[in-house]
Amino acid sequence: MTEPIRILLADDQALVRGALAALLELESDLNVVAEVGRGDEVLDAVAAAQPDVALLDVEMPGLDGISVAAELHRSHPDIKILMVTTFGRPGYLRRAIDAGANGFVVKDTPARQLADAVRRVHMGLRVIDPALATETLTSGTSPLTAREREVLAAAAGGASAAAIARTLHLSEGTVRNHLSSAIGKTGTSNRAEATREAERLGWL
Repeated sequence: MTEPIRILLADDQALVRGALAALLELESDLNVVAEVGRGDEVLDAVAAAQPDVALLDVEMPGLDGISVAAELHRSHPDIKILMVTTFGRPGYLRRAIDAGANGFVVKDTPARQLADAVRRVHMGLRVIDPALATETLTSGTSPLTAREREVLAAAAGGASAAAIARTLHLSEGTVRNHLSSAIGKTGTSNRAEATREAERLGWL
């Protein structure tokens, strides 16, 4: 008899994580071998549990799911990665695929479909929520450069240009230029609006 597919679950919401684990465990060919609530706990859990598939939430403390996916893809390229998120933002999908994720589904996916998604990524297939795939194609790629994203993310908490400059080791003028460019690319009027729009689209 074929060994069950070994699954690691990473989600900061304990109730959601528990519900996902319970639903997946109902399938005879799936076995949840590890559960963590922080992104920075994933690699240690992977080393200990040796999963075949990692289900990663996008938004987690410690380290976000997309960054975890990139690290996991580099260190354990044999492990398949399925992103599971509440927020079906098109920018998230592009960034997750670029990071090495094999699939991307939203949390309201029916249990049977989620189990099937796990099986398919384990087989080496790509699994993407159809509605999110369509939205991603129509919305286009993020126009922000890596540095603009970094500056805009640093500005999200309301930090001044001087504070951002110190944090990122840039000049204030460079920070202001990047913020101005990001505001223009997001079609907004100020950096607070630019940050909100970039977050809404999953570009940050």
